[in-house]
Amino acid sequence: MESDLRTPSRLDDFPRGLTDSEAEARLAVVGGNVVPAARPIRWPVRFVRSLRDPFTAVLLCLGLVSAAVTAWGTASVILSLVAVSCVLRASGEHQAERFLSGLRELVAGTATVLRRPAAGGPPLAREIPVAELVPGDVIRLGPGDLVPADVRLLRATGLTVHQAPLTGESAPVVKGVHPDAADRGVFARPELCFQGSAVASGSATAVVVATGARTRFAGAHGGAVRPDGSARIRRTPVRFTRHCVRKRLRRGARPAAPTVSQFEHRTSRGALSAFDRSLHGISWVLIRFMLLAPPLVLMASAALRGQGPETLPFAVAVAVGLTPEMLPVVVSTCLARGASGLARTHGVVVKRLPALHDLGAVDVLCLDKTGTLTQDRPVVERSFDADGRDDPPALDWAATAAWWTLQLAELPTPDALDEALLTAAGPVGERYDGVAALPFDPVRRLATAVVRGRLGTHVLVVKGAVAEVVGRCVLDPVERERLLARADREAAGGLRLLAVATAERPARTRAWTPADVHGLTFRGFVALRDDLAPTAADALRDLTALGVGVKILTGDHPGTAARACRDLGLDPGVVAEGVDGLADAELADLVRRTTVFARCTPADKARIVAALRADGHTVGFLGDGVNDVPALGAADVGIAPRDAVDVARERADVVLGEKDLAAVAHAVTAGRHSSGNIATYLRVTLSSNLGNVVAMLAAGLLLPFLPMLPAQVLVQNLCFDAAQLAYAYDRPTPGVLARPTVLRTRDFLRFLGGFGALNAVADLATFGVLALALHGPDTLDDRAVFHSAWFTENLLTQAVVMLLLRGGGGGRGAGVVGRAAGALAAVGLLLPPSPVGDSLGLVGLPGSYYAGLVVVPVLYGGALAVARRRSSTARDRSAVGPAQP
Repeated sequence: MESDLRTPSRLDDFPRGLTDSEAEARLAVVGGNVVPAARPIRWPVRFVRSLRDPFTAVLLCLGLVSAAVTAWGTASVILSLVAVSCVLRASGEHQAERFLSGLRELVAGTATVLRRPAAGGPPLAREIPVAELVPGDVIRLGPGDLVPADVRLLRATGLTVHQAPLTGESAPVVKGVHPDAADRGVFARPELCFQGSAVASGSATAVVVATGARTRFAGAHGGAVRPDGSARIRRTPVRFTRHCVRKRLRRGARPAAPTVSQFEHRTSRGALSAFDRSLHGISWVLIRFMLLAPPLVLMASAALRGQGPETLPFAVAVAVGLTPEMLPVVVSTCLARGASGLARTHGVVVKRLPALHDLGAVDVLCLDKTGTLTQDRPVVERSFDADGRDDPPALDWAATAAWWTLQLAELPTPDALDEALLTAAGPVGERYDGVAALPFDPVRRLATAVVRGRLGTHVLVVKGAVAEVVGRCVLDPVERERLLARADREAAGGLRLLAVATAERPARTRAWTPADVHGLTFRGFVALRDDLAPTAADALRDLTALGVGVKILTGDHPGTAARACRDLGLDPGVVAEGVDGLADAELADLVRRTTVFARCTPADKARIVAALRADGHTVGFLGDGVNDVPALGAADVGIAPRDAVDVARERADVVLGEKDLAAVAHAVTAGRHSSGNIATYLRVTLSSNLGNVVAMLAAGLLLPFLPMLPAQVLVQNLCFDAAQLAYAYDRPTPGVLARPTVLRTRDFLRFLGGFGALNAVADLATFGVLALALHGPDTLDDRAVFHSAWFTENLLTQAVVMLLLRGGGGGRGAGVVGRAAGALAAVGLLLPPSPVGDSLGLVGLPGSYYAGLVVVPVLYGGALAVARRRSSTARDRSAVGPAQP
């Protein structure tokens, strides 16, 4: 690669670009511009990695303990459970990975390349997939673009790039065409840009010098890179951070809410997501119970009957009974199905599966006004001077700046605002000769074109945000305040305003920089109108019905933003302007009572999102520009449309097919659908398992024999787990979809305390019925009958639980869960008298027993229904409920 950098003649890097035939030939030789990916994980490797799941690992240990004490039956069933769980999980992950790979192809990046259809023909700018770039291609770069390959600059205007993925530098690096004599390493060379970096500001035309595996990014893949270009491996920080988080969760500590300042220095991608934290918290609470159960059983048996070691297999089976073995499978299936449905029906791509749950948990959505509430096609309303009189020359100056910015900055795509100015003003290119251009900078919020003026002079033509342009004009304070007040009055009517100014300077050959934009002469205002997006009003109502609050974060004038909100039926309330001077505590108070934040910088947006998260909300952010990237990273869920700038689309967790607010509402609903099914599975399996285990422990202490044999406990658990896979395909109730969904450990434990106890009472009632029945004369073996009757009753009550705790209520068709519950009940009735039941020590029951076994589930179902109806709203939301501020 170094030779490519130093001998550009090898690349035929003439700015006109390659011909199509030359590009095809080079692509055949060098291959696609794709960073070598990690080798696909084979299915056997996934199977082995499944053993790292906490539940699976504990089960494996319990199985090995059983084998060590020669409890071969118990060991065989436990290891079978482990094998089935690993097979299902490996298969589910394999399918989910294939599905996500297909989705990533839908949002694959493109590059603006100059190519000629034939030799001697003019170069044409076109969008091609990044994978089709070859050395020698001439490309254009603009703000927000990801550099698609290693390139050498041919022309550059105000170009700065972020190289953090390569060097760790947080500040943008200035780049230019002219080499630097100082030898500070390859990444410090101003004429070179590298794959993996992103354009922060400015524009450039560059020639590709290396693609695919030959890029510096590919060479440093998996590690960090020193500024001199050498690679170094950096593993410790990430692993240490995750280890600390897991350790705290194992200790039962709830992660503290991060402060706003912390969010300014990290993003949600660098820490465990809300979904991951929830599952880790629930998992480690259950694992504590699992590890505590065997010692309790052993100690109680030794104290009451002197049978400690003999009851070890039963103690192990009790611990296994607490385990939701299918949790990883149900989670993967629910999320993959939800993401697949979104992509198929609404064109929404979920790049990170856990983000689908986080979407369901969103209770605040932050977004910009332009392109979401309004159409991204502004129309010029009028141009006027400082006194409000119509002033066509102001529009001409603004259009001149737009024309030469587009021509000289060579931006990959034209700006919608510039297109509106050129459409309204007509041809302006022949009026002046362009010299240079400084494209729009989201931080400075203005753009500058330099044109030839009178002999020996250049004219700077500046257009941009009113406050920024007026602040650079030569005006006395009174006049400056008068202009700002005039702009405020006009903008309050819902118009977007641009200020236009010029400055005459002596002609020069050295480059113009942003520092030269000062001492301007004010020329006037241009007012533009944004039409409301046709689906915005309905989408806002849908989001409100879903319990999602909307906050507008925009760089526009407060009046413009407030007018758009009122027209859409959204009460803007108090409109805040800028948050630069606010401390974290003041900002936290402001975000609770404010809907519209106007004149926001990129850093302001990130701080507002961070303040909402620190206040306990789950925040989604919808953005598409370079100025939205910090907020996309600070949000729980970053959302970007497919036509967003590259760096925004790369940072987002969810990509919309179109910039349509209605698609966000569909995505939130899909997230709640998946999360609701996961929560239902956890409610049902944990409450039922806990009740059964408590009842078995109590019966084991009172009976002269074990209430169920270890193998019977494990087979029953396996049947229940298999039936609960149906929850991955269920449809939750409208009540579940109507509010944000969050999995909370405390709420699950509270739910278990109530409904788990009710389940234990039902099991103990069966124990009482059987104890009385077995005192009478019977030719059957009492132990076998007891085991068989309790086996059947447990599966019947579990079938009842599956139906009555399904998604929070009945009133719907039974669907797949009803069929699964029916199958579970059938197994409970038919397995004991079958040959399989005989091998497990089960026997067929006399007909009179079945009447008693049916009565208990019926009474239990009635009590369960009453308890569910009488539960409060908070109790009803115990496993799935809105995030609390």
